[in-house]
Amino acid sequence: MIRTARESSSAWVLALDQGGGSSRAIAFDGRGEIVASAARPVSERRTESGRVEQDPEELVRSLIDAAAECTGLLGARARDLVAVGLATQRSSLVCWDRTNSEALSPVISWQDRRASQWLDALALDPAEIRARTGLLVSPHYGASKMRWCLDHLPRVADARLRGSLVIGPLASFLTHRLVQERPIVVDPANASRTLLWNVRTSNWDARLCDLFGVPIEVLPRCVPTRFSFGTLVAGGVSLPFEVLNGDQSAAAFADGLPRTDTLYVNIGTGAFVQRPIDGVVPELPRLLHSVVLRDGSHELSVIEGTINGAGSAIEATCRELGLVDVERQLDSFLSSSIAPPLFLNGVSGLGAPFWSPRFRSRFVGEGSPREQIVAVVESIAFLIRTILEEMATELAPPARIRVSGGLARVNGLCQRVADLTSFRVERSPGHEGTARGLARLLAHGFAHGFEHERDAALDEFEPRANPVLLERFHRWTAELHRALASEPH
Repeated sequence: MIRTARESSSAWVLALDQGGGSSRAIAFDGRGEIVASAARPVSERRTESGRVEQDPEELVRSLIDAAAECTGLLGARARDLVAVGLATQRSSLVCWDRTNSEALSPVISWQDRRASQWLDALALDPAEIRARTGLLVSPHYGASKMRWCLDHLPRVADARLRGSLVIGPLASFLTHRLVQERPIVVDPANASRTLLWNVRTSNWDARLCDLFGVPIEVLPRCVPTRFSFGTLVAGGVSLPFEVLNGDQSAAAFADGLPRTDTLYVNIGTGAFVQRPIDGVVPELPRLLHSVVLRDGSHELSVIEGTINGAGSAIEATCRELGLVDVERQLDSFLSSSIAPPLFLNGVSGLGAPFWSPRFRSRFVGEGSPREQIVAVVESIAFLIRTILEEMATELAPPARIRVSGGLARVNGLCQRVADLTSFRVERSPGHEGTARGLARLLAHGFAHGFEHERDAALDEFEPRANPVLLERFHRWTAELHRALASEPH
């Protein structure tokens, strides 16, 4: 008999994390320690028109290969694994054929804005969309991309006529392909990023489907975050697939049950600023009401602000400047730069709280290539403070800021966030926030920790007086508002 994570308090679990730049498989023991890991890089295609795509077959292969390598590294201990789960990029989507499981479209990334003009022409009621979905009308979310596929991809149109079409979040497609039983399902966190999922009913909304012209019958079935999805075979080891979630949603659980007095900031390809909510969700119309978990009586929502260009903004600037291997040098750049220019960060569209998908990125002022990179990093900190200011109109100040993600390793960025916000910034020594959060959900459901888990020492960044940085922030804010006033959104 295959054990499940709920039947073993010392369970070993396998977390699959499919991100924009790589797919990772990470095994955790019953104490929450990483015991094996493997990764595969994945590519993406970008165009100047705002399109961002990935190859669905490459993503499937990358996860299969990473999972097989990870279980292989465990050797005989692979038998101690009792469950597997997957976290993926929210808002990315795929079209596929339910009869042969073949992808009919590329993965259209969450960063993709190809349907922005079509969406503008719909003239939707923002208040109605907000009330039903918790989101703002944006081309980053799935609905307009789904409509684009229906209108522009002949194979998608043909499959619809045959009755074999499925359109769903990336999480749905990958689960369908990885799990032997070929389920066609979606979890709340990923479904909620389509603009078609009703935050109150926890299901697809027929009116929203009509508004966007997406047939409700092509969408996957909505199921809870924790569900018996089927069986995944990783390197010859059969595991029950038990949790499906979004990357940012899972990351909120990296250090235990999310606390309502903490601001969680996960900084990777993009940056996502989340404040857990207990009870009535406050009305913050320029931010998002996001569902991070829903499972029976267990439910968690957050107020969220998104920064579309974080790691991707640094990568794009490095390409333009011809710089390589910059990530390891970021702290050196940040510590040695005295007067960098300002960067108005519209990479993949300007996100919260401005929501200008066609905003044009630009530097204000001159600077060397190193100083321009510093300006890009500082723009992330500036946007984090701006989102926090928006939250402060309805929410009490947080007691702390908890950071995770690849760019959270940059000490200079963490210190700038602390200095700008006047809150202590805490960082766990481990940086696999999404995988660790997913592992917690697999091993202990909604408990605070793993069995006998040691309290990890946190890296802490205490706020310091930094008038020079604060003055740059105020100049950046003024320049950003001036730019927003001078160009269409």
